Amino acid sequence: MRRCQLGSDGAEEVRRVSSRRGHLIDLSPLKTSPAFARMWIGSTLAGIGGQLTIVTVMLHVFALTQSTFAVSMIAVAGLAPMILAGLYGGMLADAFDRRRVALIAATITFASTALLAALTWTGMETIWWLYVLSMINSAANSVGMATRTAIVPRLIPREKLAAASALNGVAFGLTVMAGPALAGLLVALTGYGWTYTIDVVLMLSMFLGLWTLPALRPEGEIVRPGLDSLVDGWRFLRKAGNIRMQYIVDIIAMTFGQPLVLFPALGTVLLGGGALTTGILTAAVAVGTFASSLFSGRVVQYRWHGRGIARAVEAYGASILLFGIVLLIGAFSAPASESVPHIGLIIAACIALALSGASDNVSSIYRNTMMQAAVPDAMRGRLQGLFIVVVAGGPRVGALYAGTLATLTSLWFPPLLGGILVIGLVALLARRNRRFHDYDAENPEP
Repeated sequence: MRRCQLGSDGAEEVRRVSSRRGHLIDLSPLKTSPAFARMWIGSTLAGIGGQLTIVTVMLHVFALTQSTFAVSMIAVAGLAPMILAGLYGGMLADAFDRRRVALIAATITFASTALLAALTWTGMETIWWLYVLSMINSAANSVGMATRTAIVPRLIPREKLAAASALNGVAFGLTVMAGPALAGLLVALTGYGWTYTIDVVLMLSMFLGLWTLPALRPEGEIVRPGLDSLVDGWRFLRKAGNIRMQYIVDIIAMTFGQPLVLFPALGTVLLGGGALTTGILTAAVAVGTFASSLFSGRVVQYRWHGRGIARAVEAYGASILLFGIVLLIGAFSAPASESVPHIGLIIAACIALALSGASDNVSSIYRNTMMQAAVPDAMRGRLQGLFIVVVAGGPRVGALYAGTLATLTSLWFPPLLGGILVIGLVALLARRNRRFHDYDAENPEP
């Protein structure tokens, strides 16, 4: 009798352990495909290095100019090259061996970063060199990103694509959390030259991941890069209602629910704490992204990806709405300053932003999986290039919305209104588009 009871307790314990494991991230893509594992590790390490250089260039430009405007122009200068390179890089990925395209893009990034380090070590760096090399890095990274994303479905089976997207969320969370913090620490302790050099060393891991891949020619009809190829991609997108819908949903979320541009003012005017608060709020988003990927076991098993995208984006809107409510409370609280911050409100704001990062990451898992599973291989690079345009352009439109509205009204109003608009618009679109709402990952259709 006692033995039976022990057996029952043991079975119950096994079920509890299995349930806990089921909620944790699915690592099987790394085991299923060593080639994917090498590329993932290389991309993660290179991504941390890339964040090192992005933040270090910002610090370097400010040290040379003492101008915040000069720092902001780095992002402005890199936007057009990023968009153009993303579009053209997608066409290259659909016309040539993707392994070779990714290697060439990585080589350009490596060479520009090495030149940046060399100029810094020799004291020959100038503001214009920093701008030009940042633009080259931005363009090359766009090509590399579009190509590597198009490679993934060739390395792992379709049923593992959602798990692979969750792993990419872990990588993104790590790079955004670790890269900027390490950049500030390394610049303070070692200087600009060593920090750029460390990125050059980390970039070598990307070559290991890409060099060991097999040749990956696109499958199906190949269209040479050019206007015809781009038009062909647009024609496909016009017919691909599910892919087009996810683009629209993402644009809505990024336009009305992107409060990053408000963070510096929040640390100075509303929440207090100065630059430290700005850094904490920024990190909170990445923490949410990382945590949601770490506990994505159940998320990747959900097959109704259209519904999942809509609900995740609605949750994102609710998180931004909560962030706006926290700021509204702060507006009617006692004045804060850099030395006397509102600790409780800062914690509440970080929770709301972490929830937004988690929701956005869940949406990203389903969006990436839909792109990789439903889009034909010969069209995948161009669609990834178009997606880069959405990802790059959406937050900048969002910055314009939040910055303009905050100037005309108050800091709390853009996220409060934006969260409501995101929830309402996405719910309306999902309800009217039943094909997207009923999208089934087991029967993917663009």
